[in-house]
Amino acid sequence: MADMAEVLNKETVIEALKEVYDPEIPVNVVDLGLIYNVEVEDNEVHVEMTLTAQGCGMGPYIAQQAEWRIAEIEDVEDVVVDLVFEPPWNPELITEDGKRLLGID
Repeated sequence: MADMAEVLNKETVIEALKEVYDPEIPVNVVDLGLIYNVEVEDNEVHVEMTLTAQGCGMGPYIAQQAEWRIAEIEDVEDVVVDLVFEPPWNPELITEDGKRLLGID
C-alpha cells in the first residue's frame, strides 16, 4: 500500500521498485541491476528494465509487479514499463547491496 508521504519523483519510483522481486531470486529488481532508466514527467512514469535472461518466463510478471507498485505512488496517472534487452544484463550490474544479499563478493 502506498505511503501518503510519497512524492512523485525518480527517487520515489526507484524506492518503490526496491519492493519488486524476481520470484526466482531473493533480491529486488533495483539491486539486481534490472532497472536501466526511470523518467518522471508530469504525472507519468516511464521505466526501462531488463531481465537476467531474455527468455525468462517471469518477465511479464515482474514487469506487471513493477507497474502496479509504481501506480500506488500518489499522483501517478500513467505508468509504462518497457522490457528492453540492450544492453544485455550481466552480473556486474548488481549493486553492492544485491551482491551482499546473494553472497557474492
